[in-house]
Amino acid sequence: MSRYIKSRKHAVAPLAALAASLTLPLAHAAESPAPADAGSTASSASAAPYLPQVKIEGTAQSAYKADKSASSKLTQPLLETPKTISVIKKEVLREQGAVSLIEALQNTPGITMQLGENGNTSAGDTFQMRGFSASTSTFVDGIRDLGAVTRDVFNVEQIEVVKGPAGADTGRAASAGYINLITKLPQIDDFIDGSVTIGDASRKRASVDVNQKIFDNSAVRLNAVWQDYGVPGRDEVKRKNYGIAPSIAFGLNTPTRFFLYSQHLRQNNRPDGGIPTIGWPGYTAVSSATVTPAQAAALMAAPKVDRKNFYGSVHDYEDVKADMVTAKLEMDIGNQMTVRNVSRYGRTYMDRLVTGINSIVAVNPADRSTWTISRSRQRVNQTNEILANQTSVNATVATGGIKHDLSTGIELMHESQDNRGYTAVVPAGTNVANLYNPNPNVDLGGSVRNAAADTSGSTTTTAIYALDTISVTEALKLTAGLRTEHYKVKYSSASTGALDTGKWVTSWNLAALYKLSENGTVYAAAANSLTPPGGANSTLAASGQNSTAAEAQETKNYEVGTKWDLLHKRLNLTAALYRTENDGQVSVDAVTNVATQSGKTRVQGIELAAVGQLTNFWQITAGFQTMDAKALSQRSFNSTTGVQTTTDGVRWTPKWSATLWSSYQWNDFTIGGGVRHTAEQKRIVTVNAAPANGLAALPAFTVVDLMGAYRVNKNLSLQLNVTNLFDKEYMSSLNNGGSRLVLGAPRAVTLMANIGF
Repeated sequence: MSRYIKSRKHAVAPLAALAASLTLPLAHAAESPAPADAGSTASSASAAPYLPQVKIEGTAQSAYKADKSASSKLTQPLLETPKTISVIKKEVLREQGAVSLIEALQNTPGITMQLGENGNTSAGDTFQMRGFSASTSTFVDGIRDLGAVTRDVFNVEQIEVVKGPAGADTGRAASAGYINLITKLPQIDDFIDGSVTIGDASRKRASVDVNQKIFDNSAVRLNAVWQDYGVPGRDEVKRKNYGIAPSIAFGLNTPTRFFLYSQHLRQNNRPDGGIPTIGWPGYTAVSSATVTPAQAAALMAAPKVDRKNFYGSVHDYEDVKADMVTAKLEMDIGNQMTVRNVSRYGRTYMDRLVTGINSIVAVNPADRSTWTISRSRQRVNQTNEILANQTSVNATVATGGIKHDLSTGIELMHESQDNRGYTAVVPAGTNVANLYNPNPNVDLGGSVRNAAADTSGSTTTTAIYALDTISVTEALKLTAGLRTEHYKVKYSSASTGALDTGKWVTSWNLAALYKLSENGTVYAAAANSLTPPGGANSTLAASGQNSTAAEAQETKNYEVGTKWDLLHKRLNLTAALYRTENDGQVSVDAVTNVATQSGKTRVQGIELAAVGQLTNFWQITAGFQTMDAKALSQRSFNSTTGVQTTTDGVRWTPKWSATLWSSYQWNDFTIGGGVRHTAEQKRIVTVNAAPANGLAALPAFTVVDLMGAYRVNKNLSLQLNVTNLFDKEYMSSLNNGGSRLVLGAPRAVTLMANIGF
């Protein structure tokens, strides 16, 4: 089937069907024609208006809605998969003008971004999901993707977000779930897609997607991207990258298929250390031995700094080289059985010199022009490598008249992370900047090699898993999964010496699903995941959570939910109640101050989602999630002051968040827009916490985006995107020390030309 589509004017069910299904008063909605019979020809609502005409056989599907996961481990349609899964398709990303993974994840609620500790700045995609860190749970085609890189989506077919512990799916350290990026692969088709984008902050971007059939069952595909742009609202911050992803496939539409594909990305950025939080509502300055009450009062009464201020140096840099090569063989061997083997080598290198900012000094409270802010320099030189091989079997068998959909396999993996130590050399007098008028052109010096700060870690994993969906009756399905793996972690640094640990860990999941009708299901599920010492980052320590003597943390998830396909399966509605508990965190005894693994974190809430098509021309994707996050039995002890601190909350967990994106087509015009809201995120989560410098929380924010597109002809369309339509000033992230923030982009406009042949 050709991918180019002229119009969304195909037949769909009346909107009144939605009213009947939901018993909502929507009878006033516009009528639509009845759905086309299977095998009839209809024009599709599945694509944006910039694509040319094609005939589509059968009932057209929504461009927003996916019916099945691309993962071989999830064997059932999404309607019959008993867990929360969000699929973000490339068509949605194109309408939104989203080009990075972070931008793409704004389509699903419950994901928050992180900035890092005090003067340090987190590199790459750093985020939490449902209250737990998920930065090391990013996968590409089911294989873990490592490295401090900001991922571009130019080579992504769709993004699958699976929430809740998923140890049986992906193994250790999946306490929050995982994100699986599905790569674009060759098809039996000839097409060229391309786009050129210009916009605010000197934004320039070009991408191309070329697919060419070379033999009856073989094809090649090439995806490439180049971009060079600043960051709206920020001086001196730069983003520049280019990437290429060639692939070839043999045996398409035959029982034996072979894919060889790779991706190569280069980034040359000027990183952003953020701006100080002074002047923002809730900012606190505490008097101390070095800060007089008068100085503290002056700081609390001071205005914000200019959002464009850059406190680093034009010599700051971030260079990234990310490469991966994958070979995949698939064989259908009859009797509904498929064997797969996937091998991958990946390497990500990041070299980064960045300036962080810390405390403010107001020697003369009455003269703000003399106020300064201290700054620090850090260099990170890190190499991540992964070598993986997966062999899996998918089969449908019957035993005693009961159907089993099986997915089983063996995974072998070696991951490593090497950090080369450097010490920043800061010239005298440059370790401070003028608070309200920093000089970005100052020479802040470079760095010298410090081999004593080198660290090296690796994790070797051998795993076997089996996942089975048992169709007890036509309506009742039971799911069971088990994964056992042996991991071996080795770590070395000057401070710890050589450390190693390893053992067998076992993860499981259980679920029951009942089909109330052909288009509606209810389910109950439970699953766990284990995070052993060093299991998430190949880092060990002499004591604490990552010590070789520590036990693995166990996260358990309990979820009940329902899923419905409405309007002739073009609109999907889901609802879930979930509760996740992480046990085994290091805490001290309330009386003896002896450290044990008695601490817990509990996150519970509801998640709602709607994705698909409401009428012939109207599509929607929306999500809503609540999080009630609590820390249980978590205490720390300061041996210097003798003070014990109790933590009862979880940082960066908004009580609720919501996302909405929708588009409507009228003839050659398409208009779309979206709203994103995130509630307040607390930084200080200790009981009876004393006032602390900086901000105690990241304030709530709401952002509105808008899109308009016009199809010039069958090969060309123009698209205008306006992000942050009302120019809302808001924080996108706050550091753990509360003194430094990164602002969300102000109103920004981009113009895109989309070409398709």
